[in-house]
Amino acid sequence: MSSSIEELARANVRKLVPYQSARRLGGKGDVWLNANEYPIGTAYQLSADTFNRYPECQPQAVINNYASYAGVNADQVLVSRGADEGIELLIRAFCEPGQDAVLYCPPTYGMYGVSAETFGVERRTVALREDWQLDLPAIEQNLAGVKLIYVCSPNNPTGNLLSPTDLRQLLELTAGKAIVAVDEAYIEFAPHATLVPWLAEFPHMVVLRTLSKAFALAGLRCGFTIGSPEMITLLLKVIAPYPLSTPVADIAAQALSPDGVAAMRQRVQTILENRALLVKTLTECDCVEAVYPGEGNYLVFRCSAAAAVFKSLWDQGIILRDQSKQPSLSNCLRITIGTQAENNQVIAALRAFPNAVAAKEFSKEAV
Repeated sequence: MSSSIEELARANVRKLVPYQSARRLGGKGDVWLNANEYPIGTAYQLSADTFNRYPECQPQAVINNYASYAGVNADQVLVSRGADEGIELLIRAFCEPGQDAVLYCPPTYGMYGVSAETFGVERRTVALREDWQLDLPAIEQNLAGVKLIYVCSPNNPTGNLLSPTDLRQLLELTAGKAIVAVDEAYIEFAPHATLVPWLAEFPHMVVLRTLSKAFALAGLRCGFTIGSPEMITLLLKVIAPYPLSTPVADIAAQALSPDGVAAMRQRVQTILENRALLVKTLTECDCVEAVYPGEGNYLVFRCSAAAAVFKSLWDQGIILRDQSKQPSLSNCLRITIGTQAENNQVIAALRAFPNAVAAKEFSKEAV
């Protein structure tokens, strides 16, 4: 029976390799630093006490509060089940399966490709340059048939900001040809770099945002798409009737209140301070070869025998993210900025790890 069911599935779904989220990868950790979450939970009280009615498709309090926070009009905001739904809505609205292509630039967030493949839309990649910036000549050569481009800044997993000069050139290059989606999931950690003020100049651009990171609400699954009113009207045609449950809308509205935004900014400041200290201490570990500057709530570092280091920490209940299979990230691990106590545990484990030569021998034996 199971084989016949699989045969009924779409061919592209049968071949699909799903996105390996942090929770799918598992682990039995005490220190979870693999999903770019805020390390401490936040508390909210529900104001709604009945749930017999369907929620609004676009809860007005959430829309108004986010518009105020982002500095745009309410008709420029769409709220969805995380930014991941926003990624998919753009494909639904703009890409013809089997005809159009989506372009993105690895190493970057894996859901761009998974979402395109799920809908039967061609995935086209142009790798970032060695400095993790856009390869504009290569992008220009690969634009035929591309309807939608995803770029991420700060980029996940590398942590760097994309050059604003390059982004402007990309937007000028694609005007009238393709939609450019700028993923700003981590922009609260580098607010000066947002492209939201460019929306009036480039109506074919959209900006993706989330409450999962700086707002410490990854479990809420609440994201936003910011664009022109025309863009939002199109996306409203393909969104689910009730994308946000009443409790989610209730908590999101509270998180986006003036007090909620102020609390978020305090959390960001703490993360930035912890990140600066973690950079310093990581560079002092013998097994760490390089620590790359990052603008998010995470860092990428290169270490000798990354697989062995990753497993050693995993066995101690310290769960990082191995990025070694990503283009240009050989022997690289990504670490979410945790509490100072969690960061100290990581450093202690890395300092206790065998020196680089012993680590390489350990890695060979493990194979």
